[in-house]
Amino acid sequence: MSKEIFKKLQEAVIEGEEDVAVAAAKEAVAAGLNASEAIVEGLAKGMETVGRYFEEQRYFLTEVILSSYAFQAGVKVLKSHIKVEAESPGILVLGTVLGDTHDIGKNIVGIMFGAAGYEVHDLGRDVAPEAFVQKVRETKANILGLSALMTTSMDSMKTVIKLLKEEGLRDSVKVIIGGAPVSTRYAQQIGADGYATNAVHAIRVARELLENKIVLAEAN
Repeated sequence: MSKEIFKKLQEAVIEGEEDVAVAAAKEAVAAGLNASEAIVEGLAKGMETVGRYFEEQRYFLTEVILSSYAFQAGVKVLKSHIKVEAESPGILVLGTVLGDTHDIGKNIVGIMFGAAGYEVHDLGRDVAPEAFVQKVRETKANILGLSALMTTSMDSMKTVIKLLKEEGLRDSVKVIIGGAPVSTRYAQQIGADGYATNAVHAIRVARELLENKIVLAEAN
């Protein structure tokens, strides 16, 4: 049952059909499926396919926009059914690092953190290291999420962490990295606190970091 509904959510996004996405989302709720899982395994996977089609030039901007509308419509239905903390667990500053304009995965992370009760400050894509540091200082964020989908932009993550240290902010914020080219080992190499494979995993990693349950030793 769940796989069938997840498939409907994926296809609704891929086809850019808002009404179908809403109907499938309501079906997921009626079936008692986990709302977070429905977003990640259904709507988000659909957007991942759309992103790939766009990169392959099988889809153009018009199709991507229609798909994003369908994604957002489905999320709107499911979001209210995600269990949230009674008290906000923290403040998240989020963005795709300098030199990288991919933001589909990052956007999903932002939506999920917001639904989980976090105060989210999404800086967008192609964000300069200085902008991340400034926002962390301004918001007193305790979580910083850095996304990269290109190997050429990965070094920007290291630069952000270096600047946080130079500005005396490193100890006050947990840094989580994500994206296709990065890994737990890379997180260790650059001195990040955690690595996440998807939005749901990122929330779990954030919670465990804030509870001091994860320690990533910096690799030599």
